Amino acid sequence: MPTEVRSPAGPLLPPKAIGPAPIADIDAVFMSMFEEQRDRLYSSALRLTGRPADAEDLTAETFLRAYRSLCSFDYERLDTLQPRAWLSAILVNEWRNQRRTASRRPATVSSAAVGTPEPADPDAGVEEHAEGSDDRRELAGMLLELPERQRVAVVLRYVVDLPIAQIAEVMVCPSGTVKSHISRGLDRLRPIGGSAVGRDPVPEGGPR
Repeated sequence: MPTEVRSPAGPLLPPKAIGPAPIADIDAVFMSMFEEQRDRLYSSALRLTGRPADAEDLTAETFLRAYRSLCSFDYERLDTLQPRAWLSAILVNEWRNQRRTASRRPATVSSAAVGTPEPADPDAGVEEHAEGSDDRRELAGMLLELPERQRVAVVLRYVVDLPIAQIAEVMVCPSGTVKSHISRGLDRLRPIGGSAVGRDPVPEGGPR
């Protein structure tokens, strides 16, 4: 049965398919996700790790793990998959695993280590609110100095552009805790980012 193309936010799936997905369709789903999410995922990895080489390794490992997981999916699970949130969860978990494995390495990286350009991303992250490349580098360095959960929350909100409810799923915590992590993280970033960075994106009525 031929594969049909869905919107960029969703995977490629045969219409009305059920049962186990063959490798050909798994490959189509994976390539769709890779083309749509790779730049955003790399931007997230760079903000978490602080080093382009580490970000490349983390992004590659994330996609490798994602492909291996996809091979066990059936059509129903593929049809309900949220690629951005799912890949973000894999990325964050892999990053945490790497930090535990490399616990003897310094926990923070200087802002100078973040000066290497990254792939263009229209939603590049909270640092884009700062004016000038020097401020962006300093703000990126400040991101690396945030406590782990604040950094993850800010990156998922501003780089990945996930809604609060999905960030809560990725971080396995209540939405109110996510808002608190974001608010505290932004408090540390406001001296560089100014009022645009400090603007609360979360409606008072609840999570998006």
